[in-house]
Amino acid sequence: MKVRSQQANKVNVITLGCSKNIVDSEVLMGQLRANQFEVTHEAEKSDANIVIINTCGFIDNAKQESIDTILRYADEKEAGRLEKLYVTGCLSQRYKDDLEVEIPQVDAFFGTLELPQLMKTLEADYMHELVGERLLTTPKHYAYFKIAEGCNRPCSFCAIPLMRGKHMDRPIEDLVKEANRLASMGTKELILIAQDLTYYGLQHYGERKLADLLRNLSDVNGIDWIRLQYAYPSQFPMDALDVMNERDNICKYLDMPLQHISDNMLKTMRRGISKRRTVELVDTIRQRVPGIALRTTLIAGHPGETQQDFEDLYNFVEETRFDRLGIFTYSHEDNTHSYTLEDDVPAEVKQDRADQIMELQQGISMELNEERVGQTYKVLFDRKESGYFVGRTQYDSPEVDNEVLVPATKDTYVRLGDFAQVQITEASDFDLYGKLV
Repeated sequence: MKVRSQQANKVNVITLGCSKNIVDSEVLMGQLRANQFEVTHEAEKSDANIVIINTCGFIDNAKQESIDTILRYADEKEAGRLEKLYVTGCLSQRYKDDLEVEIPQVDAFFGTLELPQLMKTLEADYMHELVGERLLTTPKHYAYFKIAEGCNRPCSFCAIPLMRGKHMDRPIEDLVKEANRLASMGTKELILIAQDLTYYGLQHYGERKLADLLRNLSDVNGIDWIRLQYAYPSQFPMDALDVMNERDNICKYLDMPLQHISDNMLKTMRRGISKRRTVELVDTIRQRVPGIALRTTLIAGHPGETQQDFEDLYNFVEETRFDRLGIFTYSHEDNTHSYTLEDDVPAEVKQDRADQIMELQQGISMELNEERVGQTYKVLFDRKESGYFVGRTQYDSPEVDNEVLVPATKDTYVRLGDFAQVQITEASDFDLYGKLV
């Protein structure tokens, strides 16, 4: 079918998956804009003649979402509403050969580190000098800030190294340059991400440099909050905790995925840490950074997980009382070490265990939130929704944590992207309600 005439060089970028993919799409969009392309992000109604899908290939649900999205735009192309369709990202990196056969409507597939090749295919220049040049897809007052790529950890269940490769640090000077540029654009919060923040520095400098990086970023004028996500527990760099205490603009917040707690499971998962050392680490972090909010993620139903292993995990969550917690059911991923093991925990048992943990956490979160009633916090406001101004304290990351809701009345005005003092008046299990002070 003949494709209708459309505006040349107009691209719609679709992003699936995690915050690391968001950053990759933003960098891609910056390169496209520098090459005089007109760029939109996830536009529902678009007259773009080119679509680029940045895919996720992490677990089964994410892979299916990516495939469904590719097929939807493949249909658009077959119907003549699209000239070119390109696919990049993790799913493409992992299953490129299969996808080329199964979905021939796609003009080309690219891996996670093949942005220069994608630009060349678009007859555009990949500009190495564009350090930190991104088109933000988040509200401008916060930005995900990727400090490294890839991972060297041997976790048995994880396919990330297959899709993202070995750990590669970004130099401190490049990151500071990017932070300064973001600050000049109005960004107030940097959310540091990597597959493993705590490994930062080993590849580029030969030693862990997270603390040094934090000091340098903390000195950037205009950055009010710096938040740490994806900190691996094994060999945690304790000097980073000292910087947290020294610098007011580093949030008292740490996202540290533990995955499990029983020694049997930690060994099977190849996590490089024991239950005793994990408990000691959590205690030490809380002692050295009083008031810190700890977030973790866990896995239910990994091969070999016994009822006793699960009970150990349940009791650990009950005793530790994490401020924030998420849990996934195990996904049997090909080419990982765990794939060689029998996926012996039935799906309904995996889900039941995950549900029990979340029900427990719901009660813990409710109790912790009720303790905040009457207290006043600095809140950064993200959006207005359903009659409320919606924001976050330093103890909460976007999308995954608590939100603070302030009624949007004729007497209450909040400028989005600004900070305000809010007194908490009411609590629910995963949200806080308050009034401006």
